[in-house]
Amino acid sequence: MPYINIRVTREGVTPEQKLQLIEGATDLMTRVLNKDPATTFVSIDEVETDNWGVARENVTTMRQREAEQKAIR
Repeated sequence: MPYINIRVTREGVTPEQKLQLIEGATDLMTRVLNKDPATTFVSIDEVETDNWGVARENVTTMRQREAEQKAIR
């Protein structure tokens, strides 16, 4: 009984995109490990960008900086 946890930043992931993630992850487990889709569980966690860090800063700050740089160009 596989359990797959997907974490994404909370930046407008649509219900349709979430369904595609669930379908794709389930299909991958079926194809690669021959797991039964009926017993494959997929959970999607959305994380606030303030709580997701990369390169020593949170994503909120990184996105703001990127937007400012684009506005300057």
